[in-house]
Amino acid sequence: MDISFLLILLIIYLLPFIFILSSNKTKGKEKISWVLEVIFISWFAWIFYMLLAPINKKDDIL
Repeated sequence: MDISFLLILLIIYLLPFIFILSSNKTKGKEKISWVLEVIFISWFAWIFYMLLAPINKKDDIL
């Protein structure tokens, strides 16, 4: 019982990392910075990622 509970908690904890790493919204250094923000700031950074990513939109005006 205890091992399954801990496994469920681990999966819940890793969800933001899985979503960010598998997302196509960002690439490269920006994706790494979002993962680091989730590590150091917590799930609030994941919520901001879902709302704000990508931060630097490159719009071609031609």
